[in-house]
Amino acid sequence: MQLYHAPDTVALASLFTLEEIGAPYTPMRVDFSRNAQRAEPFLTLNPKGRVPALVTPQGTLTETPAILTWLGQSFPAANLLPADPFGFARVQELMAYLCSTVHVSHAHKWRGARWSDDSAVVAALALKVARNMADHFGYLESRFTGPFAIGDQFTVADPYLHTISRWLERDGVDLAGFPRIAAHFAAMSARPALQRALAIQS
Repeated sequence: MQLYHAPDTVALASLFTLEEIGAPYTPMRVDFSRNAQRAEPFLTLNPKGRVPALVTPQGTLTETPAILTWLGQSFPAANLLPADPFGFARVQELMAYLCSTVHVSHAHKWRGARWSDDSAVVAALALKVARNMADHFGYLESRFTGPFAIGDQFTVADPYLHTISRWLERDGVDLAGFPRIAAHFAAMSARPALQRALAIQS
């Protein structure tokens, strides 16, 4: 396997998960400073021009929820997905929310040009990011039972939640305002797999 990644992106969730699994893979850094994500050969691999992209024996996967689900199902010995259908659905529910809502709100501050070519509109999009992110994490905090993202089992949702939690400070939100998720953040930060993933990205 090969994982295409870049620092300070959601690809950290996939790196973290791969390190938890312990399966052999090769990290492939995409140099955003040179706009390599928008050039060949990366666009041949992923025409979306974004990371992560995971090259598997069956083909290339993109989108974090798909990658994490595939990893969880492909390496069952790691026990990163619940065996029962409802538990599995809860993991999917959380990852869908992180992908479709929380990540998009974060991007309004840093990637506003995706939505408008008008600089005034781009600036306006950034104005509500802190409030939206705080609202999203308020919802997540209210649903959090811990110690892990969906309860008592560490799953692929945990690296994902941790990765997006790392963005709060840059978005103007104090993680301390969400004590349950702050405790989760501290616990994830102490995991050796995360430390290895961060070392790869440094």
